[in-house]
Amino acid sequence: MLRHLDIRDMLIIDRLELAFQPGLNVLTGETGAGKSILLDSLGFVLGWRGRADLVRAGAAQGEVVAEFEIGDGHPARTILEDAGLPVADELILRRINTPEGRKTAWVNDRRVSGDVLRALSDVLVELHGQQDDRGLLDPKNHRAMLDQFGDLATLRDQVKTAWRGRAAAAKALADAEVRLAAMRDEEDFLRHAVAELQKLAPEPGEEAELDARRRLMQSAEKMREDIAQAVTALGLNGAEGAMSDAQRWLDGVVEHADGRLELPLAALERALVELGEAQAGVASFVERLEFDPAELEMAEERLFALRGLARKHGVLADDLAGLADDLTARLEALDGGEAEIAGLIAARDTAEAAYQAAAARLTTARQGAARDLDAAMATELAPLKMERAVFETKVEGAAPGPDGSDAVTFTVATNPGAPAGALNKIASGGELSRFLLALKVCLTADAEDLTMIFDEIDRGVGGATADAVGRRLKALAEGGQVLVVTHSPQVAALGAHHWQVAKSVEADVTLSRVIPLDEDARIDEVARMVSGDRITDAARDAARALLNGVGET
Repeated sequence: MLRHLDIRDMLIIDRLELAFQPGLNVLTGETGAGKSILLDSLGFVLGWRGRADLVRAGAAQGEVVAEFEIGDGHPARTILEDAGLPVADELILRRINTPEGRKTAWVNDRRVSGDVLRALSDVLVELHGQQDDRGLLDPKNHRAMLDQFGDLATLRDQVKTAWRGRAAAAKALADAEVRLAAMRDEEDFLRHAVAELQKLAPEPGEEAELDARRRLMQSAEKMREDIAQAVTALGLNGAEGAMSDAQRWLDGVVEHADGRLELPLAALERALVELGEAQAGVASFVERLEFDPAELEMAEERLFALRGLARKHGVLADDLAGLADDLTARLEALDGGEAEIAGLIAARDTAEAAYQAAAARLTTARQGAARDLDAAMATELAPLKMERAVFETKVEGAAPGPDGSDAVTFTVATNPGAPAGALNKIASGGELSRFLLALKVCLTADAEDLTMIFDEIDRGVGGATADAVGRRLKALAEGGQVLVVTHSPQVAALGAHHWQVAKSVEADVTLSRVIPLDEDARIDEVARMVSGDRITDAARDAARALLNGVGET
């Protein structure tokens, strides 16, 4: 509920403080007095998109502060918690604007973005007028409104999920068909390349091993000569014989050396062991130098084949094995492509059936909600002197989409037997006001925490019809809060709280004031609304009659 509104330096308002009350609050005043500025200022602090030139001429900045009361369970509390903002029974919104258009906003003294303000505004205030900025007249919005009225969010979410599954299945099938077509274009290449690679059977690291073996075989003849000399130098006629003789000679005298030859003998033994390992290593290498000349030819042929195939495919020789695996997998995918396509077609058909079933459930629910809305509208139109009018919610087939396969349109027939048509094309100004009021009441029946604002919803009606509109607004305000900007004395007389918006010129500056009216001032204001600028005694008597008749039916 909106408790206070504090406006400073906004257009022709220099300073204005308003304390709103529960129930029906009415604001009246002459045309141009500044009633729309109040709504512009409230919309500004709530983050609504509106006119940019709101700062009063000569002021450094404009500022609006709105204080709301939010009880336990109010949806604004969830928004505050999600945004990491302080949560209390009192919610204070503050927003400033500079002449250059720079806007800054705070919620409970924490700076916030316009998105947070707009999220809060959706659960705090509902604004409605004949030009309905919420889109009641736009058929593009009617489906969402019907879903909200029927509480169909869960069913609609199921349709969205099924639509995404349907789209994903269709995309998977299309992608697979494109891949299969591309593979068919290269089928001859794949089969030839895979056969060639499988025949060669390359292995990672094979090129380096073959190259090393080839080089070894090519240099083996010269290496044999050097190795033979090394074998002689290491053998019995060389190092081994000399070291063995030395060991035998030292063994013969070690017992007479008082232990001084033990360390040299131990070292000599270790040297003989190392020498034996050297001889074994050389002998092993000599064995590798023994090869069949045909082996060299075979190694060179395989090495050249590996390198040639690598150049052909533009890869390293070590990558040929991986290439073979990749091409083999693509060939297997091609061979199994038809089976994959068949499986994806089945998956697509399953997803399509799931979507159709979910959409059909939503259609049925919408048709039921449409009947309920039509019945609710009939109930609402009767007290508004439109009991002969017919409101019909049409649910017709439409192209499938994420929100189902229905087109929803609100239509009216103002008289029995008259053709039905769109709200804004069939109804006159006064009729349109009452249709929209009834529709707004039906669509927000469960929104007890909203402050509802009606901007000249009674335009184009008068007399008993205006009185009927006022009584419906009064009933709507019971247990809640409704703000009405009106030019109708019948509506103004039904308000629980009454403010007059007036414009004055002070020191050559035009300013707008909002004045709470006591009983006598209220009689004069309603009388002005009855008679115009010149308030007569008869007008005052008519005003008293309207005000005294508030409790009558």
